[in-house]
Amino acid sequence: MEKGEWDNHTSPVEFILLGMGNVPSLQTPLFLLSLIIYLVTMAANILIVLLVVADRHLHTPMYFFLGNLSSLETCYSSTILSRLLASFLTGDRTISVHGCMAQFYFFGYFLVSECYLLAMMSYDRYLAICQPLLYASLMTWKVSLQLATVSWLVGFFTSTVVTSFVSRLRFCGLKVIDHFFCDFTPLLEVACSDTNAARLVTFTLAVFNLVLPFLSNLASYVCIIAAILRIPSSVGRQKAFSTCSSHLIVVTVFYGTLIIVYLMPRTPQLRQLNKVFSFFYTILTPLVNPLIYSLRNREVREALRKALRKALACTQSSC
Repeated sequence: MEKGEWDNHTSPVEFILLGMGNVPSLQTPLFLLSLIIYLVTMAANILIVLLVVADRHLHTPMYFFLGNLSSLETCYSSTILSRLLASFLTGDRTISVHGCMAQFYFFGYFLVSECYLLAMMSYDRYLAICQPLLYASLMTWKVSLQLATVSWLVGFFTSTVVTSFVSRLRFCGLKVIDHFFCDFTPLLEVACSDTNAARLVTFTLAVFNLVLPFLSNLASYVCIIAAILRIPSSVGRQKAFSTCSSHLIVVTVFYGTLIIVYLMPRTPQLRQLNKVFSFFYTILTPLVNPLIYSLRNREVREALRKALRKALACTQSSC
């Protein structure tokens, strides 16, 4: 992008993010709430990563993918919440054009990567439940690493392409973005140049990078549920379902809110509701994901207990 492109008379130096609303009395409570969410999200996801690295019982493909997911969500949360916290604390809602494009780029990067990573995790559970005898030979460490790498690389490529098209748009008018972060549709609403190319490219990539991973998740769980229902004993069914129930909950919450946000009409009456659902999948989902995995997963709970016992023993012995 040429420097002069931002400097002409139709392009702004900065945008104004309206955020969650202009109610001064709510700024402090919203700041404290967002700060608590951010700190808990970072601590919980980093803890998951440390447990996966440190506990040899978690050195399996399923937990390798979980570690990647938690790493991704620490970045995901920082992309949105760090700017939101600064806005609540200082009252300054402005964001530079380059800062807005950077936030948009990293948001798209982590969003697409998470879609693929969730699909890879579903495929891992499909092999474990539907092809248990072949699982070890099909889901090797090399394959796991390749699948995780593809997830990150596709997110990088997709966000690079979309951001390059959006950054070429000219913005004019009030330059006010009616959202709490720089998202695709709110950015296009303040553009005064032709947005058809950006819309077409984004729609095409969204079909491949959002819809296809969703269909992959759906197909994996149709096969998984069918296989579980064929297990004769209720104990066996419960044990099989327990290995994938946490991931199924995460996928349902993530895609449920994502679909609502991007299919909901952005009419004036529904914009606040759109922000609420956006807040849920961009901020609350990274918070609840590690809680879901830790509370519903026996191996993670056991690894956490062992880590706490070691930390307590170390503290008592003054090591």
